[in-house]
Amino acid sequence: MFKKLLIANRGEIAVRIIRACREAGLHTVTVYSTADKHSLHAQIADESVCIGPAPSKDSYLNMQAVIEAARLTGADAIHPGFGFLSENAEFAQLAEDNGIAFIGPSPRAIRLIGDKANAKKTMKNAGVPVVPGSDGELTDTFEAKRLAEQIGYPVMIKASAGGGGRGIRRVDRPEDLEHAMELCKSEAKSCFGNDGIYMEKFIIDPKHIEFQILADSAGNVVHLGERDCSMQRYNQKVIEETPSPVMTPALRERMGRAAVAAAHACGYTNAGTVEFLLDKDKNFYFMEMNTRIQVEHPITEEVTGVDLVKEQIRIAAGEKLPFTQSDIQMRGHAIECRINAEDPERDFRPSPGTITALHTPGGLGVRVDTAAFQGYTIPPFYDSMIGKLIVHAPTRKEAIARMTWALSEFIVEGVDTNVDFQLSLIRDKAFIDGSYTIAYLTRLLEERKQKR
Repeated sequence: MFKKLLIANRGEIAVRIIRACREAGLHTVTVYSTADKHSLHAQIADESVCIGPAPSKDSYLNMQAVIEAARLTGADAIHPGFGFLSENAEFAQLAEDNGIAFIGPSPRAIRLIGDKANAKKTMKNAGVPVVPGSDGELTDTFEAKRLAEQIGYPVMIKASAGGGGRGIRRVDRPEDLEHAMELCKSEAKSCFGNDGIYMEKFIIDPKHIEFQILADSAGNVVHLGERDCSMQRYNQKVIEETPSPVMTPALRERMGRAAVAAAHACGYTNAGTVEFLLDKDKNFYFMEMNTRIQVEHPITEEVTGVDLVKEQIRIAAGEKLPFTQSDIQMRGHAIECRINAEDPERDFRPSPGTITALHTPGGLGVRVDTAAFQGYTIPPFYDSMIGKLIVHAPTRKEAIARMTWALSEFIVEGVDTNVDFQLSLIRDKAFIDGSYTIAYLTRLLEERKQKR
C-alpha cells in the first residue's frame, strides 16, 4: 500500500478522497491555487502545496506543477478525482515516468477510450451494441452526407475528444450538416485541443444509463449496477438515481455483461463508467466510457455498500478485488441532487461570492458531500457545483420523500443556488413516475422561456 497520496483536484471530491485516505491510513497531500488558499481541502489535508494562480490552466491543469508537488512532498501516488487532469493520458504517463502511481487506468487505456471514435470501434469489435454511425472520424463532407442519408436523420455530430456535453450538434436536415460539422470542429478544437469529429444516429428520447465497473490488474471485472442520469439540462447532469426506474433484472443482466465486456476489450483497470443510451423499446447502445470516478458515484456506494474511492486506491496498489459479481447486491434506492451556486431564474448564471449562512440536512439515509462552509468564498474560476445531496431509502417512493424534505432543509445564504429548482424537479410528475428522458428537462426549460 502507498504511504502518501497527493490529490490533484479541489472542492468536494478532494475532501471525499482525503476522508477515504484517512480511513485507509494514508498520509494526504493536496494542491491548491491562490484562489483556493483558504479552501477546505487545503486546510484539512496533512500537507498542502500551492501550485499556481487562480486560472485552471496555470494551476490544476499544470501537469508539471502537480508532479513537482508530488516529488517535493514524497507522494508515491496521485488521485486525480474528476475533471481537470483525470482523463489526461499524458498526465498519467508523466506520473508513471516519475515513479508515481496514478490512481486510474493505464495511459494506453485512457488514450484508447478518450478518443470517442476509436472507442466506439473497439466496442463494436467486442460485440458491445453501438449507435449506428461512422467508423472512426469524419474527414470528408461528401462521405458524411452519404452516411447521414444511409442511417437516416436526425444525426449527431460529436467531438472525438469530447465530454461534459460539449462538442455536440444535432442535425435534422441535409442542408444543415456541413455547417454543424464546422461548428463542432471549431468547438472541439477550442475545448479539447482536438478537432476530430464523428457521426451517430440520433436516438429519439432515450434514457441515459451508465454502469459502474471496477477492474483489477489480475483481469477481474465486476459491475456495480446502473445509474439513471437522464435528468439533464443541455447535456449536463442534474439529478441521478439508482436503480433506474425503468430497469428490469433481465435488462440489467444484459447491460451489465456488456459493460464488463467493454472493460475487458480495452484492458481496463481501476474504476470506470460505461455509458449507454436506452431507447423506448429497451434497446441499448454504447455511448462512451469515462476513465475516472464520477460525480454521481455516491449513490452507487449507498446501494452496494462498496467504497469506490478506497477500491480505486487498493486496485492501484496492486490488490485484487475482494469480491466477485455474485457478491454485489443492490439494496434500496438512492438519489443525488447536484447543488450549484447558480441562479436558475437568470439562465443558471454562476453565483460566486461568500456564503454567509449554511445549514445542511442530516438524519438517517442523508449524506452531503461538500467542501463549503459558512464564511467560505466561492471563487469565480471553477465549476459552480458546491456540493451533492444524497439520500438512500428502502424504496424509490421513500427516497423521493426523503430527498424532498432534505432539500427543504438545505439553506445557503449569501449566494444564489439551485436548491429550489431541484426541489421543483423532485416534485415533478415526470420524475415521480420515472418517465423522464434526456430531452425532458431541456424541453421543459425551453417551454418556460417561451412563456416569459
